[in-house]
Amino acid sequence: MTKLRTRALALLAGCLLGFAAMLGGPSYAAAAERAWLAEFNEICAKTEVAMSLSSEELMALLTRCEQLQPAIEAEDPSTRKVYLRRLQQCRDLYRFVLESKTPPPQ
Repeated sequence: MTKLRTRALALLAGCLLGFAAMLGGPSYAAAAERAWLAEFNEICAKTEVAMSLSSEELMALLTRCEQLQPAIEAEDPSTRKVYLRRLQQCRDLYRFVLESKTPPPQ
């Protein structure tokens, strides 16, 4: 299932980047050159297995999300809007899972 999702996301990204190129936006090659994109993909790829991650791993992912945000904020407006929204969704999921694993105060 992971391979299927990865392929589907890659196809979707290719379609979106191709459409952006038709409109004069960044090309696929330019998107691939973004240093932060690999980190973004690595961070958000773990959403499928978030429930199986330890609290320490979740906290590390949340830290990585925070560190990645400034790099995305430096991008052009449309790229910034899309990727910041997606990063926020990943962050929210990891925070929710972390909070569900943390016992309530007594």
